[in-house]
Amino acid sequence: MPAMISDRALELARTLVRMDTVSRHSNLELIHFVRDELQRLGVTSRLSWNHDRTKANLFATLGEGKPAGVILSGHTDTVPWDGQDWSLEPLSATVKDGRLYGRGSADMKGFIGVALAQAETFLHSRAPFAVHLALSFDEEVGCLGVRELIADLRDAGIRPLACIVGEPTLMVPAIAHKGVYRYRCCVRGKEAHSSLTPQSVNAIEMAARLVGRLRDMAEGLERHEARYDGFDVPYTTASVGQFHGGIADNVVPRDAEFRYEFRNLPTADAHALQAEMLAHARSLEPSMQQVAPEAGFRFETICEVPAFLGSADDAVTRLAQQLSGEPRTTLVAFGTEAGLFQGAGIPTVVCGPGSITQAHQPDEYVSLEQLGRCESFLQGLARQQALPAAGG
Repeated sequence: MPAMISDRALELARTLVRMDTVSRHSNLELIHFVRDELQRLGVTSRLSWNHDRTKANLFATLGEGKPAGVILSGHTDTVPWDGQDWSLEPLSATVKDGRLYGRGSADMKGFIGVALAQAETFLHSRAPFAVHLALSFDEEVGCLGVRELIADLRDAGIRPLACIVGEPTLMVPAIAHKGVYRYRCCVRGKEAHSSLTPQSVNAIEMAARLVGRLRDMAEGLERHEARYDGFDVPYTTASVGQFHGGIADNVVPRDAEFRYEFRNLPTADAHALQAEMLAHARSLEPSMQQVAPEAGFRFETICEVPAFLGSADDAVTRLAQQLSGEPRTTLVAFGTEAGLFQGAGIPTVVCGPGSITQAHQPDEYVSLEQLGRCESFLQGLARQQALPAAGG
């Protein structure tokens, strides 16, 4: 029989979906709403902020005084819907045909709403551990906010037992994902009339040499890197996403810019790949600077989201399997905050309602059956008497 979501959990999920928390906007409406809901239960929330205090993370402990806790982690921001062909209003939170529609319904306000609905249950739970609710900002633009949240926990001496990141995995525990490392390369050359090319440094052509090196690296990884079975693309990839340069056909371009990314296996070193790009750029600069001393390459980091590699033997994975009723585990192609929690020494698994194939799409939705399964999962967490032993 399909799991049924409670009216309270569904209404909270719908309330969150109606809030516009696209990454370019503030998320404070949602954060303040959750803070106030928890305050009514006597729970105090810790907020950590971005530099101009227009966005905040929230961390709250349900079961204060217990020795340690399990984090339920979700990001509050969503991607925009500009130019997408929606048949419904993206913030309508429409429920029909057994689905909750709206931007963020799958990614990942459905999970947050269901978790918030269990707050009172967690408060009165006889489990020997607390449950922490951790909500972050700016995950969609590089997992920025959660870094502040993790730093705040460290400074406060809060040491959670484990973390469950509720990204959409169809409630199948995910134990690995690739990293996402994005960079911007700005090339400065020297302009000239196109009839006088020896007096110039063509920024587009020099950028193209570096793009060519990136393509060579990508092909080398495809040919030679050891495969990691379970990923849709079982090797590290590299690609250019944007390229800009030039002002006219008869002007040798002074400036060019391109953006590129590595999506690295958990077993690959993205920083080493970036170092190879930097080394090739530096090898090109001497000939450029013979013509124009100011010529060269400048690199900026757009985001660095580390890969995640857990284990089917981890206690938190076994817990997620037990609560979800799923004997299997999976790997996911998309990035999450899991690698950052793991890097902070917190054993982590990714498990949440809905499918990533619906996320970021027109008419994004999560099924009510998936939300119901998530609610059953969290209710089971509240009844848990101990974490499963690792291994075995």
